[in-house]
Amino acid sequence: MLRSLLRLVFFISAVFIGAAQAFGQDPQYSQYYAAPLYLNPAMAGGELTGRVGFNYRNQWPSIDAQFTTFSAFYDTYLPDYNSGIGVHVMQDTEGAAKLRSTSVSLMYSYELKLGENSYFRPGFQAGYIRREIGFYENLVFANNINDADPFGDLINFPTDIPGLGDPVGMLSLSVGGLFFTQNLWAGFSAHHVNQPNQSFIDGLSPLPMKLSFHGGYRIDLGEGTMRSDFTHMRRQRSLTPTVNYKRQGPFEQLDLGAYLYLEPIVFGLWYRGVPYRPIENQSNRDAVVMMVGVNLLSGLNIGYSFDYTISQLGIQTGGAHEISVSWTLPNSYQGKPSRRDTILPCPKF
Repeated sequence: MLRSLLRLVFFISAVFIGAAQAFGQDPQYSQYYAAPLYLNPAMAGGELTGRVGFNYRNQWPSIDAQFTTFSAFYDTYLPDYNSGIGVHVMQDTEGAAKLRSTSVSLMYSYELKLGENSYFRPGFQAGYIRREIGFYENLVFANNINDADPFGDLINFPTDIPGLGDPVGMLSLSVGGLFFTQNLWAGFSAHHVNQPNQSFIDGLSPLPMKLSFHGGYRIDLGEGTMRSDFTHMRRQRSLTPTVNYKRQGPFEQLDLGAYLYLEPIVFGLWYRGVPYRPIENQSNRDAVVMMVGVNLLSGLNIGYSFDYTISQLGIQTGGAHEISVSWTLPNSYQGKPSRRDTILPCPKF
């Protein structure tokens, strides 16, 4: 009994240490608008046509406790129903303990016209999350070490705790909303509103609800040079300040910055952290994020960003690298009256 209790204690400690910063938290993207369905289910179908995208993030690559996240999504718009639908798939590996999460989510949104150029979109999401720790491959406990040969083979692999180390599956329900005009948008999302149980052992460990409030305003900087095509139009130029506030459990973060669009190139710079609210007497600051991307008239968007770590971990962690690729498909409803002329002003990165 005592040995079983020790195994439980060491197991819980290993999980918390191996995923210290992400304890009870979802993965995050610096290019959060390049992962629109992950940010807010109300963004499903927001382009009024089909869209496919991929996101990859490698955080702290220089240390063993790195975090890697890959996701893919597809969404489209159903004009006969004023509705958007989408699917999002993600896999995330956290920390030295290799805590792996795989999720598949389906989402639905409905578009309401409030005024001449103003709209509101409520959204709903249902997802399945599977988590596994690689109990026997990635974790070492005190009673696994041979006192006579500490650096030799491990011993005493646990077999007397039923279910210990088995994967955990859970259903997650989420909601969101998005208001926008020609140049302004403001949205909110609440993920895991049912707070499913994520415990690997008998007991209750609710996955905390994640709240996000995001918005911005696009400032027109006037027209640029002529495009090198047959449209006889000038290149667009704009500055878009944005904000994204996130809270999950006791943790909160604020992304504050701006995008500069000089068609077809986009530059981004923002700060992540909440310096006025420390956590356990430690400064709550994370990174300065720098981004560059390209928006092509074909609908292809490619972005790269780097997080320069300014927390106490320092840049020796290797920061974080992030790549996003998305493609807005040609409109299959050409020739039909458009439901709206207002373009969703959110950045694509």
